Amino acid sequence: MPFVRRSLFTYFLVVLLGSWLGAALLSGCGSDKPGQTAGTTAPAAGVSGPQPLLDSAYVARSLGAVPQFRAELPWAKKFYRERQYRLGWFKDHQLVPQATQLLQTIAKAGAEGLDPRKYQVKDLAKLFSALKVAPDEAHRDALEQEIDVALSGTYFVWASDFYRGVANPHDAKNTAWQVKPNKIKLHKALLTYLGDRKSKYGYYQFAPLHPEYNNLKKALAAYRTREAAGGWPALPAGLALRPGQSSPAVSALRQRLLGAPADTAAHASPVYDKALMNAVKAFQNDAGLRPDGVVSGATLRELNVPIGQRIDQVLLNMERWRWLPKKFEPDYLLVNIPEYRLRVVENGQEALTMRVIVGKTLTATPIFSDKMEYVVLAPYWNVPFSIIDKELKNKLAANPGYLDRLNMEVVKGYGRKAIVIDPATIDWANVTQDNFKYTVRRRPGPQNDLGNAKFIFPNSNDVYLHDTPHGELFSQVSRNFSHGCVRVEEPIKLAAYLLRDKPEWDEQTILDTVATHREKYITLTKKLPVYLVYLTAWADADGHAHFRDDIYGHDKALARELLDKPAEAAPARVATRPQLAKTAALAVSPKRD
Repeated sequence: MPFVRRSLFTYFLVVLLGSWLGAALLSGCGSDKPGQTAGTTAPAAGVSGPQPLLDSAYVARSLGAVPQFRAELPWAKKFYRERQYRLGWFKDHQLVPQATQLLQTIAKAGAEGLDPRKYQVKDLAKLFSALKVAPDEAHRDALEQEIDVALSGTYFVWASDFYRGVANPHDAKNTAWQVKPNKIKLHKALLTYLGDRKSKYGYYQFAPLHPEYNNLKKALAAYRTREAAGGWPALPAGLALRPGQSSPAVSALRQRLLGAPADTAAHASPVYDKALMNAVKAFQNDAGLRPDGVVSGATLRELNVPIGQRIDQVLLNMERWRWLPKKFEPDYLLVNIPEYRLRVVENGQEALTMRVIVGKTLTATPIFSDKMEYVVLAPYWNVPFSIIDKELKNKLAANPGYLDRLNMEVVKGYGRKAIVIDPATIDWANVTQDNFKYTVRRRPGPQNDLGNAKFIFPNSNDVYLHDTPHGELFSQVSRNFSHGCVRVEEPIKLAAYLLRDKPEWDEQTILDTVATHREKYITLTKKLPVYLVYLTAWADADGHAHFRDDIYGHDKALARELLDKPAEAAPARVATRPQLAKTAALAVSPKRD
């Protein structure tokens, strides 16, 4: 069984830590004796003299000698330098209460999807016992120094995983994830935890940085509880069940969705009734499926995903929340790619949401962050050279006027300085990417590939948000149809929201501008942070989980690194694209549309 579900190990670890701390930290909690701090232990009789100091050489030598601590040496150096090399975990020769809290937190690391064993680097029980019976001041001081550095190293190993992630989101194994990193400074976090500085973040109580992470943590606990109780039954392969029908599988379906014991009279009926239908529809909504109440196909596959696999999926997405910046801006736009949904957050509250279309597997929408700067109404679409080379140049060599049939033109230069060129003056038969110094673009209009608006956040991926002339595609459940860019369901509504601080750009003015078929760039007053993320599981505040398909295989890749095993993703749904009755004359799409 994976480490993250070894509850017995965690139980015995807590017991062991209790015995360590009972021996090492004589209880002083709540004491009102003069000179004592609540939660610390009073100095033992005969303990006197100044607290020992450290130096940079000692810190480097002590942490460098332990492989697990070696990577944390830069944080430790900064931490002790800011303290002028005073010990961090001792006061008046007694361990501070935060030492107890740290070890208790580590013992419960499994609840965070972390492995408690990873943080048991030094035999602290042995060191605590030795300190208790230190024969003289020199031995005592040496042990205090060793324990202090060991506790700091332990903190940094744990905090690095908890606050920044176990896997490195920007190494060669995770190249797809290019969202700006969590830049938490762990030495500052430890200073906050030990009371040496204040911060708006909950470092002092080991609080998660994002409520969404905490929601997933609740879901993890609930799924583990159900797993311990036996999980859920598998439904028969090939099942096709509609409301009102009878089937022996109904009992198992009730147990799966309602947790109802199969042998109770209240749930023994084989009839697929209304209450169960409502539960099925709720499950379909949670899984991003069409809520039709029919148990077959994709719904059956999702119902039969094993509970252990769902637990792993929660763990992978908890890890991704550790990768995200420690705090989002008050206002931002977020696209969750597997969910096919865009959300605009204003002052921490959702102000706008809509469906989106994202990239196909072979032209996946990249995962990154940037800042939106422009709204473009009635945009041109610049045709990639690959399409010119493969689809256009031979036809244009025979008939340069073919461009007009596609509502396209050739220009020299860019933006307002672009000059329209007669396509008949170009030797199309001999055009190459090196010698073609022009741009072929489709004019604004109803069939323009970018629709009525696009939203630009300049980036090296050449990705942006935009409208589409094929709005019927938003009715599909799986919406990975594009060549990388993100198509939005309600572009005019989004444009009006983004321009809300410009009274001259109300919705009617936006529509009137689009109707002119003349491209118009509008600069946002304030750049809006944009996050394109990849989350296949999330939960409500009560821990109620939602799941989506791993459409690009990123879960599988992360599972190999984080869980040391391949992820057994749920069978992918087959996206069916309807026939488009009125497709534009050129049935091609840009590299990034």
